[in-house]
Amino acid sequence: MPGKDRDSESGEYTTTYPDSEFIESIQNLGGMAGTSDIADEIGCTRRTAYQRLLSLESEGELDSQKIGNSLVWKVSE
Repeated sequence: MPGKDRDSESGEYTTTYPDSEFIESIQNLGGMAGTSDIADEIGCTRRTAYQRLLSLESEGELDSQKIGNSLVWKVSE
């Protein structure tokens, strides 16, 4: 599965990219960043980044804003 590693002992999937990496990447990119920029910063696919960013937004950790045809993400205050 993209963005997941399988534990060899338990067989369970674990997250390759911790939530903190997504938050830190936005901060490293100046406080606001597009999905592709975040994916590049972390080293994951755009799809993986988008799904994780949506999840973090639903948890109240991030906010998004549509600018043109792109979503720009920032850490919630």
